[in-house]
Amino acid sequence: MKILTTTNDYLNVHLSAALEKARSRAVATLANDRGMSTIEYAMGSLAAAALAAVLYLVVNGSGVVSAIEGIITDALSRTPS
Repeated sequence: MKILTTTNDYLNVHLSAALEKARSRAVATLANDRGMSTIEYAMGSLAAAALAAVLYLVVNGSGVVSAIEGIITDALSRTPS
């Protein structure tokens, strides 16, 4: 065991210990990251709702409805050969 003789020795030992403690806490926190946090869950839900709204508007637009009707009408009007 080293005898601490100067202020720098004292600071080095305590700073090293503090850094090691902070590093081990960070590793433990990151290793225990299970699932989404509340803000991640909220942002994911918001993004899903926004995508659903956009898809709803696109599918219910007149261009998409008429295109789908045209495809179905064309498929039903053809006779098998």
